[in-house]
Amino acid sequence: TFSNQSLLFSTFSLSYRISVFREMARVCVMMMKILMMVVAIAMNMAMSEPIAPCYFIFGDSLVDSGNNNQLTSLARADYFPYGIDFPFGPTGRFCNGKTTVDVIAELLGFDDYITPYSQARGEDIMRGVNYASAAAGVREETGRQLGARITFAGQVANHVNTVSQVVNILGDENEAANYLSKCIYSIGLGSNDY
Repeated sequence: TFSNQSLLFSTFSLSYRISVFREMARVCVMMMKILMMVVAIAMNMAMSEPIAPCYFIFGDSLVDSGNNNQLTSLARADYFPYGIDFPFGPTGRFCNGKTTVDVIAELLGFDDYITPYSQARGEDIMRGVNYASAAAGVREETGRQLGARITFAGQVANHVNTVSQVVNILGDENEAANYLSKCIYSIGLGSNDY
């Protein structure tokens, strides 16, 4: 019985030490992330211009900023409690505040959020466009059961339309190609597939 109690104590002690170590590691990782964000924000505040002239976003609900608001779909987030911590209330973002691409846009130096394609007009597109649509996936049929959504192929087609508008604004294909080559593109897609 003494050896059983000693084994139980050492097992408990080991598991306790492991849990303490994991918690300390989690706190260290969190502190490193906070430090990195503070440094990035401080560096960004010192800059007067964004790191890139524009930011184009493709994806699903994790980065959708309101493209599904006018669609007949179950995949919509333009009502409370979505956006409860966002200054403008519900915007179509599938979270209570900013999405990851909103934070990335801030870190890149943009002074406002990247406009969703459904609202982008005129010169807005020169800062970039968010094409993301909740329920979209890599596969064309992904999300069909939820109703309308802008598939990945549809998002790419919308970008082709945006590129033609950039050409019209800049007046020259080569100038547009040069401008677009300096932009940042992100794809956050696939969480709905399978």
